[in-house]
Amino acid sequence: MTRLFNPQIAETAALNTGRYFPLSRGEKLRATFSEVFSRHIGNLNSGQWFEGEVLLVTGLSESGKTRETNEVLKLLHAEQVPLLTGTPARVAQCDLSRAGGWKDLGRRTLKAMGYHLSDNARLTQTDIWARVAHQAETQGIIGIHFDETQHIFAGKSDNDREMILDNFKSLIKSRGWPLMLIMSGVPELADHVRVLDQTQNKVTHVHFDGIDLPDDLNVIHEIVGSYALENGLEVDEDLMTEDFYRRLAVASAMRWGTLIKMTISSIAKARVSGSPILTRDHYVDFWAEKANVNALATPFTHPGYETMFRPDKPFQAFIS
Repeated sequence: MTRLFNPQIAETAALNTGRYFPLSRGEKLRATFSEVFSRHIGNLNSGQWFEGEVLLVTGLSESGKTRETNEVLKLLHAEQVPLLTGTPARVAQCDLSRAGGWKDLGRRTLKAMGYHLSDNARLTQTDIWARVAHQAETQGIIGIHFDETQHIFAGKSDNDREMILDNFKSLIKSRGWPLMLIMSGVPELADHVRVLDQTQNKVTHVHFDGIDLPDDLNVIHEIVGSYALENGLEVDEDLMTEDFYRRLAVASAMRWGTLIKMTISSIAKARVSGSPILTRDHYVDFWAEKANVNALATPFTHPGYETMFRPDKPFQAFIS
C-alpha cells in the first residue's frame, strides 16, 4: 500500500513556506506604509483629534499582496515603536469572508485582537465595535489589516455597501482612538472604496502589477536559481534560458505568487524523484497535474503557448 505521507514534499514545504523573496513592489509598499504609519504615530503623540488614513493594497489573486503586507507588519512589530503609554504599536490582522455583515466582522476583529467573545454573547453591533475600539486603545493597536476586504461587499446592495463604507469611515474618524486601516484585496476593491468621496483624500493606493516581460526576466532567473540552491538542487541549463523564463511567466498567469509556489512545487517533484537537478520536466509534471491536462499541453511544452494561455485564467489549458 502506498504511504500517504511523503517526507520529501513535507520537508520542501517546511523549508520554503516562510521564505521571502524581495521584489521592488515590496520596497514601494514599505516606503508608503512608513509614511502613513509614521504620520499616524505623530498624530497620536500630538494629543489632538485627527482622522486616521486608509492604505489600500490591491492586486490579482496570487499576486503576493498578502505576503508583502505580512512582511511589512512583521517589520513593524519587530521595531517595537513605543506609544506615549510605553506600549509598542501594533496592527491587528483580520481575514474577511463572504458570510456575515458588519456585526460579524466586529466579532472577527475582536478575535484577531486576541479578545474572546462568546458566541452566546447578546451584544448589539454598536456594543461589539465599542469593544473593538476599547481593546485597540488598551492594547496599543493603532491599526487593523483587513485582508480580502472585497468579500464584505460581495452580494450587497448599493445601500448596504455604502453603509459598510460609512462604518469603515467611523473607525478612522473615532474621537476616542482613530485607527489606521490597511485594506488588501483584488483590484475591484478600489471601486468600492472610491464610492465615498469624503474618504478618498484619506486613501493611499498601492497596486501590485503582474510580471512584466522582458523587464522581469532577470528576477525570474534569480527566483528559480535561489530557490533551487536553497533546496540543494542544481538547475538544468535548459531552465536558464529566456525561452523558459517567458514560458514560466505565462504558466504563472503573470503572477509572482503563483510563479514562486510553482517553483517550490516543482522542486518538491525533483526531490521526490531523487533528481539532484531541477528540470523542465518537473515544472511540466506539476502544471499538467494542476490543470489536469496532457504533458504536451502545458505552457512549457506547447509551441503556441504565448497565445494559448491567458493571464486571467490560471491553469486553464486552451482558449476556445
